[in-house]
Amino acid sequence: MINKYVSVPDFSADKSSVINYIFAFLFILLMAGAAVIFEDNEIILPEIAAMAVALWVYKTPEWVAQADKIFIVPSVTALIGFGINMLTISYTAKIGLVLLAMALMMNAMKFVFPPALATGFLPVVTNAHEWSFMISVVVTTALLMAAVKLYGFDKSSGRKPEFNQAALWIYTGITLLWTGLTLFFDISQFAVIPPLTVVLYESLKMKQYPVHMAIKQIIVLNLSITMAVLLWLFISNLLVLSFIFIILMYLLQAVFSVKIPAVYAFPFLVFVFPAESVLYLPVGSFLVSVFSFGVTFLIKKKLTI
Repeated sequence: MINKYVSVPDFSADKSSVINYIFAFLFILLMAGAAVIFEDNEIILPEIAAMAVALWVYKTPEWVAQADKIFIVPSVTALIGFGINMLTISYTAKIGLVLLAMALMMNAMKFVFPPALATGFLPVVTNAHEWSFMISVVVTTALLMAAVKLYGFDKSSGRKPEFNQAALWIYTGITLLWTGLTLFFDISQFAVIPPLTVVLYESLKMKQYPVHMAIKQIIVLNLSITMAVLLWLFISNLLVLSFIFIILMYLLQAVFSVKIPAVYAFPFLVFVFPAESVLYLPVGSFLVSVFSFGVTFLIKKKLTI
């Protein structure tokens, strides 16, 4: 019996869903192809892979309801992160500044677009310095938004986004706490893993968050990055590797009967993280996910947010 708290992909989808999958996967491969053509891995945006599937295939109601925000919010948070990364301050300080800037911005807007949390952290985590990063964010999010508007996904969502201020500030608190712990234990490189930060916020918003949901998220997400790192060690062709990632992530979700867009983002971290850090991504992911989802489970058990 499938867990009632898990939204399951329709793997026996109708023709239109199959077409949407194809377009989403082609979009991801085009992004990877652009990185190959321009010889610039800063063009690769892991969260864009997650957004393509979430917006065009899953049609996540709260993500498509305000189509213009698909372009505006991630572009602004990316610019925030890109600008702060230029400062001559410590890595931990950059993470803290980006986090607080994004939280204040979204609180002022009374709107949280979860993928924008990842695009805000990404330039700091990957140490992006080229303007190709910002161009890639603007172009890809604009295309994602245009497709949502063109096919009317925003009009058919039927759900008005709700601003959950408590979830936003608890998310901020958990992230700050973990960042402080990584500084204390001298593992600051694991302060933030962008795809996990999106899942953390989404989990805080769930009405119910049972322990088996947390465990399933930890297993699926860590399998995702572990498989990606192992393949990265043996396959050097970026396009071939990207294609394999997409197929494997589709199958991984089918096996576990879950719908977690971040699963598609995770493998692409191997292209944008410093090479010396890639091997440690499975360890970092495990630590971050166990802490984040464990604390979320405890909070949801005690509080209604």
